[in-house]
Formats: sequence, C-alpha cells, structure tokens
Amino acid sequence: EELLVESGGGLVQPGGSLSLTCAASGFTFSTVDMSWVRQAPGKGLEWVSTINSGGGRTYYEDSVKGRFTGSRDNAKNTLYLQMNSLKTEDTGVYYCATGDWSATSIDRDVGYWGQGTQVTVSS
Repeated sequence: EELLVESGGGLVQPGGSLSLTCAASGFTFSTVDMSWVRQAPGKGLEWVSTINSGGGRTYYEDSVKGRFTGSRDNAKNTLYLQMNSLKTEDTGVYYCATGDWSATSIDRDVGYWGQGTQVTVSS
C-alpha cells in the first residue's frame, strides 16, 4: 500500500518555527517529485512548495519564500519542511503529496497524499 504520513505539526507563536516530516512507504520515493500543500480554515488547497526527485531543485509559493525550506532524504524515504518566522496566515492543515502542484489545479484524487498535520500559529 502506498502511504505518506505527516508529523511535526503543533501550536507555535508568531515568529516561531516548526519542522514537518513526511514518511513515505510502498512506492519508489526517490523517482518522484514531491509537494507540500496546505489548507487554511475555511479555505481551499494552496500549494506551498515542490522539490524534484533528486532534491536539487526547490520551488516555493511567494508568501513563504525565504521563510520555508523544503528538503528530502531519499535514503530514508523522507520529505521535510522547515518553517521559520511563522505568521498567523500560515495556520492550516499541511499535506505532503507526490507530484508537482505548483502550476495546476490541486486534486487530492491524483497521486498519493498523506493525512495531514495541523499547524496553528497563534499568540
């Protein structure tokens, strides 16, 4: 079974940091691009970042550029998102997913998706 499991979410004050982890299993992780996608309360899915299969190229949504850093360890089948200087607007459920969702309508029925992890930024 193809499986993605996010972890690392929680409650943090504005300006703080969180590190998210996505553990993959059941497919050849090292051959696929990966994305982070989030959903704020009452809002639609929003692409956050993409990293290519080898980990050498990363892309970010403008509002998180300079604050978030995506990476991956293919030997461990693991995807990461380091989030610094967090803002209240970053609050939402964060999902990892296969594929590059930077320039297309997001469809959770396409590819593999995790269950999500809640990130809450509040004072």
